[in-house]
Amino acid sequence: MTTTAPRRTAAAPAPPGRLRGLVRTCRPRQWVKNLLVLAAPAAAGVLGRPSAVLDVALAFVAFCLAASGTYLVNDARDAVADRVHPRKRSRPVAAGIVPVGLAYALGVTFLVLAVALSLLTGGWELAAVIAAYVALTTAYSLSLKHVAIVDLVSVAAGFVLRSVAGAAAVHVEVSSWFLTVATLGSLFVVACKREAELRNAGLRNPELGESRLTLRHYTREFLGYVRATTSGALLVAYCLWAFELHEGLSKVAFGLSIVPFAVGILRYAMLVDGGSGEAPEEIVFDDRMLLVSGLLVVACLGVGVYAF
Repeated sequence: MTTTAPRRTAAAPAPPGRLRGLVRTCRPRQWVKNLLVLAAPAAAGVLGRPSAVLDVALAFVAFCLAASGTYLVNDARDAVADRVHPRKRSRPVAAGIVPVGLAYALGVTFLVLAVALSLLTGGWELAAVIAAYVALTTAYSLSLKHVAIVDLVSVAAGFVLRSVAGAAAVHVEVSSWFLTVATLGSLFVVACKREAELRNAGLRNPELGESRLTLRHYTREFLGYVRATTSGALLVAYCLWAFELHEGLSKVAFGLSIVPFAVGILRYAMLVDGGSGEAPEEIVFDDRMLLVSGLLVVACLGVGVYAF
């Protein structure tokens, strides 16, 4: 009598593109925003210490994990609604490339890792900022993004929290001038983003223009007003900070930074008038004048902080 060896059931291969789908859901292009954690430590002049550099690096990684974690959780929660949306249905979770359960599990894991990493800086401050960011982004996704003006403030607050996170990581105080410049700069960028979205929504399929419901409550004139007031106040606050809080040659270096700073603000506003601005993280690196202006500002501030 002959026997036949039982067949071995081969493991089902993972769906093609799942890894790529996970990467897309994590939105790595958005991580460039987290470079704002460098602002406060650089301005405080502590980046010459290896321990401070390590703490800032931990803050950057923690914010990247927190941001990607919230994207994963939000996409998993909104998967059903996204499947009937003309644009969002192509998102990996909504399209079925990434299972909802996997997105939830990985998202929660990232959030836990973000808090754990933040505690390695030797204090609770960074962990508190990370928790505040997660709470803010969750509230924004659930309700705040549907309330005009509040959505502008909420997105701007996310940028400010990134800036504050750097100070929390290296345990330095945040000055009122730093908060003023960070807040006004954030509102300016967010107003520009909404204005570009509003303008470009009319150039696309009207159905796609409904993807951000608050756009129906805004006008280009109102957003232009917000952009003008915030940019003007931002330039004044930056000038006062540069001249009033520094002395000697350091004051000269900070004063010189006003020129490329103003050029950068004006150039950004011009690009928004031309239809750009929906993706601030891309426009900064795609435009040569903006990039050069930013590098000159960094160079002047670096000389002012570390050379004198």
